[in-house]
Amino acid sequence: MQRPVATAKSLIHHRGRNLRQKIQMQVLRPPCDVFINHRGIDTKRNVSGLLFHYFSVHNLRPFLDSKNMRPGDSLYQKINEAICGCKVGVAVFSPNYCESPYCLHELAVLMENKKRVIPIFCDVKPSLLQVRDDGLCSDMDLQRFRDALEEARDTVGLTFDTTTGDWSKLLKDATDAVVRNVLEVDEEGASKNPLYVARKRLNFSSLS
Repeated sequence: MQRPVATAKSLIHHRGRNLRQKIQMQVLRPPCDVFINHRGIDTKRNVSGLLFHYFSVHNLRPFLDSKNMRPGDSLYQKINEAICGCKVGVAVFSPNYCESPYCLHELAVLMENKKRVIPIFCDVKPSLLQVRDDGLCSDMDLQRFRDALEEARDTVGLTFDTTTGDWSKLLKDATDAVVRNVLEVDEEGASKNPLYVARKRLNFSSLS
C-alpha cells in the first residue's frame, strides 16, 4: 500500500530530526574520555585492565582495545577515532612496550593530536624505553615513534612496581590525575558548551 504524501514527508522529517540529534550528541559527547595506550601481553590482565575498570566505575568512559572493540571492527580506524575523540591519554609503559609498532603508533597519534598524556612507567625505567629498528617500519614512522616517546619521557607521570607497589594507591593517583586533566580540558572548551562542563563537575564531585 502506498503511503500518503503527507505521512511520508512527516516520516522523513522525523527521521532527519533524529539523525541530526544523534549527530549533535556525538559531537557534544566524544566516544571516550580516556584512551588507555598499553602493551597487552604485559599489562592487559593487571594494570591496564584494572585502570579500565576503575575509570569506568568513576564515569570516566575509558577506551581499552580488548574491551571496546568487536569482531569486524577496523583496527586502525576504531583506535584512531577513539584517540582523536578522547580528552586524555594514559600511556602504560612496560618492558615489552617498544617492541610493538601498534603501541608506538597509538602514542604518536596521541602526541600529534596534542592530547594530554599521563605516563605510567610500569616495571620499567623511562631511560630504558627505546625505539628499535626491526625493519618493519619506515624511517618516517620510526622518527614519529622516537619523537612521541621522547615527549612522553619528558612528561611527569607515575611509576609502579607490580611486585612491591601499592595497587590501591596507583589506581587512586591515576584516577585523580585523569580527572584533573579531563576537567582542565573541559574548562578550555567551556565557552562552546558550558552545560556539559557543569555536568562533568557534578559527576566527578564524588571523587574529591
